[in-house]
Amino acid sequence: MAKKNAKKETEDTEALAKRGKVKLGDRDIFDTCLSFERPVVELEKKIQELRSSTGGDIDLSGEIKSAEKKLEKALKDIFDNLSPWQRVQVARHPLRPYTMDYVQYLTQDYVELHGDRHFSDDRAIIAGFAKWGGKDHVCIIGHQKGRDTKENLLRSFGSAHPEGYRKAIRVMRLAEKFDVPIICFVDTPGAYPGIGAEERGQAEAIAYNLREMGDLTVPIIVIVIGEGGSGGALGIGVGDRVFVMENAYYSVISPEGCAAILWKDQSRTADAAKALKLTAQDLLELGVIDGIIPEPLGGAHRNFEAAAESIRTTVNKALGDLKEISRKEIPELRYQKFRKMGVFATK
Repeated sequence: MAKKNAKKETEDTEALAKRGKVKLGDRDIFDTCLSFERPVVELEKKIQELRSSTGGDIDLSGEIKSAEKKLEKALKDIFDNLSPWQRVQVARHPLRPYTMDYVQYLTQDYVELHGDRHFSDDRAIIAGFAKWGGKDHVCIIGHQKGRDTKENLLRSFGSAHPEGYRKAIRVMRLAEKFDVPIICFVDTPGAYPGIGAEERGQAEAIAYNLREMGDLTVPIIVIVIGEGGSGGALGIGVGDRVFVMENAYYSVISPEGCAAILWKDQSRTADAAKALKLTAQDLLELGVIDGIIPEPLGGAHRNFEAAAESIRTTVNKALGDLKEISRKEIPELRYQKFRKMGVFATK
């Protein structure tokens, strides 16, 4: 019976992954575009129409080339000048790649492990082992959102329960036992806020992970690929190297939550996003993260492969650097890294 259940879980996960995979060139972007993307989408529609009209004696190559130049300029003008709130919107884009998209593209022979051995298996966090670069084994931990309503309900919209964090640390301990580096993909609006999660020890589970991850003797690389919300992100976010993708965000609270608390006014969300200093550039200047992973022009949802290759390059360099550090030194260096954050002086 146990083998049958395990097989079913694996099949379910594979089915969800296939359904959730980003299709390159998927034109659903016309229906899911953000308000500030509309000028770009209109140009894309025009280019599509021109291409479909080409044929026979009609040569529209000049018009298409001109429209493509306008499209590139429009993308650059918009995405080089995004406000913090607009970057939050890009981080939440429904076509943005999720953890399993990157796992399928960047790794081989991924094997997912299930359950926390206490309560249940939380599908909001995936955990397992895979080959990185075709040879080296890595441990993969990450939040996973859904592509449709059914999957989002199964995945709790990427908001993990206590059992998700307990599963994560259980698999991390296996990685330590077998001397395998850990890569964490963070993409969550926050930990699940339901009564059941609180009753099962949500805060304790996150706090326990913070302590235990600090003591692990294998390299840990953390990448915020979309949303990095509060303790939900921190529960798998203690790493030797912490990176944030160019259009992702990492914050103690969502802009909506901040606006509601500070001003009791949801219309101040953009002001809250600016005040929170949650963009990758702000976080790098504050010393909270170690680097920014560049995204293709227009965001990761417009060129998934380019975004994934940026992650590959960053992780390869980080793994190479961390391999030079002895396992005994890693926990102390990790501790000192986080100890330095938030240091301030008064006169």
